[in-house]
Amino acid sequence: MAEKIIYAISDSLGETAEAVARATASQYDKEQIEIVRIPYIEDEAQIDEIIADAKNGNHVICHTIVSSSLRSYLHEKAAENNIPAVDIMGPVLDAVGTVASTKPRMTAGMVHKLDQEYFKKVEAIEFAVKYDDGKNPSGFEKADIVIIGVSRTSKTPLSMFLAYKKIKAANLPLVPEVPLPEELFKIPSKKIVGLIIDPYKLNNIRSERLRAIGLEDEANYASIERINSELEYAKAIMRRLHCQVLDVSNKSIEETASLVMQLVDKNRMSEGK
Repeated sequence: MAEKIIYAISDSLGETAEAVARATASQYDKEQIEIVRIPYIEDEAQIDEIIADAKNGNHVICHTIVSSSLRSYLHEKAAENNIPAVDIMGPVLDAVGTVASTKPRMTAGMVHKLDQEYFKKVEAIEFAVKYDDGKNPSGFEKADIVIIGVSRTSKTPLSMFLAYKKIKAANLPLVPEVPLPEELFKIPSKKIVGLIIDPYKLNNIRSERLRAIGLEDEANYASIERINSELEYAKAIMRRLHCQVLDVSNKSIEETASLVMQLVDKNRMSEGK
């Protein structure tokens, strides 16, 4: 029995065309049907090559070509050579067009682009969790931004917010009694943001935190003296690092994140990314 071929072609990856072709071929389990995926169709010359191959046997073309001019050319050449050509996406686009209030983008690879954006977000979230609270300083070099500051300056919420914007953020608490990791001094200062806060604001935040976990708010952690000491230490470290410093006393997470994202964008532009 002669082998039959389904050419699954597309001006993008061709994954959808191939999936439909394989699902179709599986219904003919007694036939020998090969699936040939040809992605990134960009011009008529490529279509001519496919037509030349397909007309030499009992072959079929299925496609998800978005470009209307390439679609028309393909169907014209397929008809001239008596090759069945199935437009997988066209009829659906036309049907949705009768009820949609906007016109389709007609841009190849939109699903793949959306997938890429989704995976970038997931990767950034996983990164924020892995390198939260200074757990693994080795991640500083891979981060888009490293956030430093004393306890309860919203480093973790800020890191997660940035992650949802596809920015890889690591963070490190600054505690006078805990030695700083050497990795902090090996990254460019432009990749570091220091968070400071009004001591009395921080006093209220820490006191509320202690009460929430059932501890007395007179504990040293929430005392003004301790807080002032920590903030002075943190500011000294930030001066040493020559990093950007943001006062978060009266800023929401969204406002702080917006400023950090501007810095990340600036860094990416300077690096040509």
